[in-house]
Amino acid sequence: MTKTERKTAVVTGAAGGIGKAVARRFVERGFRVILGDANTAGLQALAADLNASGQNVWHKSGDLRSKSYCEALIDHSVEATGRLDVLVNNAGIITRGNILETSDEDWARTLDVNLTAVFYTCRRAIAHMKAHGGGSIVNVASCWGLYPGPNHPAYISSKAAVASLSKCLGRDHAPDGVRVNAVCPNEVNTPMLRTGFERRGFDPDTAIEELNRSVPLGRIAEPEDIADVICFLTSDAARYVAGTAIEVNGAKPVY
Repeated sequence: MTKTERKTAVVTGAAGGIGKAVARRFVERGFRVILGDANTAGLQALAADLNASGQNVWHKSGDLRSKSYCEALIDHSVEATGRLDVLVNNAGIITRGNILETSDEDWARTLDVNLTAVFYTCRRAIAHMKAHGGGSIVNVASCWGLYPGPNHPAYISSKAAVASLSKCLGRDHAPDGVRVNAVCPNEVNTPMLRTGFERRGFDPDTAIEELNRSVPLGRIAEPEDIADVICFLTSDAARYVAGTAIEVNGAKPVY
């Protein structure tokens, strides 16, 4: 298989829990992967691991609040591998606190990272995919964006917008051969979740055990649970799935 025959995926937030799992799944499927994240050291470590058997991934660190970085990440895929088949907008931040506790900076940063960056990367990717036979985009939203819970207005607003944007783009660009969908997890056992518990003075293991008891399937999601759904949506098995938001929550309601 030549360099340009192997499909290419761009994954944002690749140094985080879900991002790492998604990148690994794509490499296992024979993809080349462009890793994006603000965490340069994390990207370098993941790239070294995934490139142990040959050149499978490239990485480009940067700030998703920058339009130029968002567009350059997509362009880097074509420059490095000759193509772009899949975009996974996984990067995101969780901003806690009710509206009185949410600063202007909190609001702007959350919308910039969680929503505006998705707009920029999707716009760049769809333009390329439309001109080159199509592709697939999966944006990571949240069940909290579909069913708002308490005390996260910035996060919830951003993720609700991602889910709606994904449905809109899915409908608009299905005729172009570009399938756009959203994945909506509930709690996932990631470093970000654990760090959030630590910052609030909770023991992460104890807190996750309590969360596990709230899930009908018996546990919160692991990153691989979300990664597998993302990979399904970008595969030929999901060739007729477009413009939808899929809940991946173990049957747990937000409340």
